Amino acid sequence: MNDQYTMDLAFMQIALDQARQAACRGEVPVGAALVHGETLLAVAANRPIATNDPTAHAEILAIREAAEKIGNYRLVDTTLYVTLEPCIMCMGAIVHARIQRLVFGALDPKTGAAQSRYTIGLDGLLNHRLEITGGVLGTECSSMLKDFFKQRRAGRQEENER
Repeated sequence: MNDQYTMDLAFMQIALDQARQAACRGEVPVGAALVHGETLLAVAANRPIATNDPTAHAEILAIREAAEKIGNYRLVDTTLYVTLEPCIMCMGAIVHARIQRLVFGALDPKTGAAQSRYTIGLDGLLNHRLEITGGVLGTECSSMLKDFFKQRRAGRQEENER
């Protein structure tokens, strides 16, 4: 196993921990970790429900925290780890922040903007290209999302039966 893969697994585990925290709060379980080299700059979990903010995705929150920490809106030479393939909004922020590399776990066939539905950052249409690695701990990331929505549906059904 190479060093990059080992590092990818370690930082994706941190993102998964954030996703678990989001699930415990009733948020869609998506977590993110943003790193520079081997230094963790920021971690975040989805918070749109808690904050009443549709932009409070884990990726956006991690980007904001890291930019504030380093005092620059450009996050050059960084890697963003996220448990779910980012949406269009998040991919736009990733490109504008000049993040070098994106590593995600589960594909999002409905709204994924890195590989599934769109190829933002890879398609050459923008002034920034990034390296994208998908599927890191993908089964675990996907299972967490599926379990969350299965429990939510079961809860709604139980509520309807009362």
